[in-house]
Amino acid sequence: MATKNLSILFVASEVEGLIKSGGLADVAKALPKALSTLQQDVRITLPAYQKMAGIEQAENLLETQLEHWPHTAYSVKALQVDGVSVYAIDCPQYFDRPEMYAENNQAYSDNGERFAFFSAACLDMLPKLGFQPDIVHANDWHTGFVPYLLKHRYGQAPFFANTKSVLSIHNAVFKGVFSYEELQVLPEMHTRYAPDAAVSHTHVTMLRAGVLNADKINAVSPTYAQELKTELGSHGMAAEFQQRSSDLVGILNGCDYSAWSPQTDSFLPVNYKANRQSMVRGKKACKRELQQRVGLEQQDVAVYGMVCRLTNQKGIHYLLPILSEFLKHDVHVVIVGTGDPVLASQLKEIEALHSDKFSFVEAYSNELAHLVEAGSDFFLMPSEFEPCGLNQIYSMAYGTLPIVRGVGGLRDSVNDYDEDPDNATGFVFDAPEPAALLNVLQRSLLLYAQQPNEIKRVQLYAMGQNFCWNKAADEYLALYHSATRA
Repeated sequence: MATKNLSILFVASEVEGLIKSGGLADVAKALPKALSTLQQDVRITLPAYQKMAGIEQAENLLETQLEHWPHTAYSVKALQVDGVSVYAIDCPQYFDRPEMYAENNQAYSDNGERFAFFSAACLDMLPKLGFQPDIVHANDWHTGFVPYLLKHRYGQAPFFANTKSVLSIHNAVFKGVFSYEELQVLPEMHTRYAPDAAVSHTHVTMLRAGVLNADKINAVSPTYAQELKTELGSHGMAAEFQQRSSDLVGILNGCDYSAWSPQTDSFLPVNYKANRQSMVRGKKACKRELQQRVGLEQQDVAVYGMVCRLTNQKGIHYLLPILSEFLKHDVHVVIVGTGDPVLASQLKEIEALHSDKFSFVEAYSNELAHLVEAGSDFFLMPSEFEPCGLNQIYSMAYGTLPIVRGVGGLRDSVNDYDEDPDNATGFVFDAPEPAALLNVLQRSLLLYAQQPNEIKRVQLYAMGQNFCWNKAADEYLALYHSATRA
């Protein structure tokens, strides 16, 4: 059956290539780009942050104000990212600040108001720009009010009669909890009565507003979609996700290999491809460079890399109690990341005791992240929860075997060696405890030490996996069409 091409407004709080803090930005660039390749009319909108690339020179498309109270003045600037049109919503009182969400680890006190305004403005601008989307695709709590306003404010508006909403859940631990007082920028909140957004008499959560009002909801992996229906996996919103379960699907994120390919990666001393000779030579050179860069002796030992935010979500608290024990083996461990200062100081203490085998680099470095992916034999992702995860996919592309906990997108993308050696792409453990992580680390090391040819076979097989965005984009299109028929 031939389906018509759709017009889509993709609403996100950050977009790779313009401004980024995490994985949401990667999706917000790559998915619209993949949809545009499929001949869909897709446009992106995000706030016009002060630090955004190209914002100073951007053409002004629109000078206006909200049609609804409080009639806040704003303008819309035109940008592009990889050929996709971008509408940046400029409102200096909200977005002309040094950072996106927080300074010095303190969230801006008016974040609720800022992103409620953004949600209102990105719908307000559409009739004025003459862009009438079939689908408005919102992402995470920042844009949770988009489906809410589409239904409550614009439910009877002829312009939006055929517009449906989709909400993607990238990480449900962040919900956007605010009091009615903090959301006075929306007249809908003045009555202090919003049952499909409220979590108490005084507070609403923007994520709940989105989940209960979007036409369709998706999670960024099939397993995460299932986890959201549980108390543990949803961080307290299981009832809402269960209520919407017939409209909830899981679609595994794709990977933008243009930035993550060992064949073209400009951060590597030697590029390599998925044949044995090239891979062995390339990874050896990258390992040497990595060891030198982080101050470890250049040796032929198993290297275990990890690049992440230092948070419990990433499973650092499973690693800390067993790291010294694991370092008794003939291994090198390299961890790169910033975050929780307590976790950082614990890693530094272990490094001081084992500086010949363990290097902790407290930094956010894109160059070093690429070098760790290429120069390691194994990549650690023992996450407490992981909606999708991208580093396990990057790791496979570099012939570096991911060691993951079987949650969310990690479960959906990595095949465990002991479960299915022929189709293995890494190692998976399940129990959320340090002993289980130590066990899987030792399993991987045993294979590395005793069967070097088998390790290389698995590495090559992992390099052959393909998680490109085309497949994910097809699944999103199917989701959009199901929304338009709803």
